[in-house]
Amino acid sequence: MNVTKEEWFATFCEKLSIDPPSEQETEQLLLLAGSAAHASERTAAPIACWLVGRDGIDLQRALEISLDIEESQQRSV
Repeated sequence: MNVTKEEWFATFCEKLSIDPPSEQETEQLLLLAGSAAHASERTAAPIACWLVGRDGIDLQRALEISLDIEESQQRSV
């Protein structure tokens, strides 16, 4: 059975009694995860997203920080 990420989010969030992420939030989280994975080990991606959610960090700000880290690492190579 294949379900979309939106369907999975809806079911997961319903069971958690929370609202699912908006399209914009989903896109920002995916960009953050991608940036973290490219700048480090792939396992950094889910943990970076968890850290943002745990402490309620603004997604746009977290993405900017992650992209800055990724860019500075690319320059030092």
